[in-house]
Amino acid sequence: MSDPKDGAKTPRVDRRDFLKLGAAATVGFLARDVSAAGQQTLPPLPENPRTREAMPTRNLGRTGYRTAIFSLGGQAAIEQPDNDAVAVPIVERALDLGVNYIDTAAAYGRPNRWSQRYIGHVIKRRRRETFLATKTHDRTRDGSLKLLEDSLTLLQTDHLDLWQIHNLSRMEQVEQIFAPNGAVQALLEAREQKIVRHLGVTGHADPHVLAEAIRRFPFDTILMALNAADKHHLSFIDHLLPLAVEKQMGIIGMKVPARGRILGGSSGITMRQAYDYVLTLPISTVIIGADSIPQLEENIELARTFNPLNDAQMAQLAARVEPIHRDALFFRRWT
Repeated sequence: MSDPKDGAKTPRVDRRDFLKLGAAATVGFLARDVSAAGQQTLPPLPENPRTREAMPTRNLGRTGYRTAIFSLGGQAAIEQPDNDAVAVPIVERALDLGVNYIDTAAAYGRPNRWSQRYIGHVIKRRRRETFLATKTHDRTRDGSLKLLEDSLTLLQTDHLDLWQIHNLSRMEQVEQIFAPNGAVQALLEAREQKIVRHLGVTGHADPHVLAEAIRRFPFDTILMALNAADKHHLSFIDHLLPLAVEKQMGIIGMKVPARGRILGGSSGITMRQAYDYVLTLPISTVIIGADSIPQLEENIELARTFNPLNDAQMAQLAARVEPIHRDALFFRRWT
């Protein structure tokens, strides 16, 4: 698992045994195990020494962590099969350039979970330099704990800084995760065991679904889809962002360029404008994948030179993408 040089203080055996017992664990056993875990500690929050000189940073909500305003997403080249020669150097270069938050998921690059594999190649040597986030797409306790066990193995670490419920899109999924044996139970147990530091929730289909989830439980972070087309359909800016701000959550933006669909063409919007639109909002950071090192370097330069937009500029960009808003919001619920 983690490199001894990274100074992880918690024995791996206890955590691994907890995860393997997962579905078979009795209430009495869990009570005993959680008590033992109370004597364990997580390592200090990670710190990339290059971050402050590289780009602006913001508070990740109430977590106590300051993240660079650009963070690396685990998709694009980083989830493509048999792509080690491209993906691993992107992760390395991101850390070299001051990125201090990396996001991935058990679902990225399925069935072989390529994203976690590539990131793990770097994390095993550089765990101290980045806040590491991954996700469970399973809605049950037992299924989520199994995904967590596999995620730790692939990421080559013994703990996560953030474990998130992946892509809540319907109200019935909210009911599933909050059921007695739902995924929220897995998150709570993993946090008690000091396997994960913080808990989060993600989604991009319907802001009302995510709003219901964060009303029910004090998640530390929320990952939501935000771009210049947002206001034109099921607006996360209107229906979710204010609630997340009120709850002092770490707020992470994704789908900033809508996988390129929002750029150029009839909208005429540049990556600079797409970037500035989302970073002007009251969020902590944006996660964006990369297909190459030059693309990564361009994104970091855009973060370094970010300037907030005024209300008129924000409205103008939103108006320019209105004709293509359905394509730019391809990830939203439409039926």
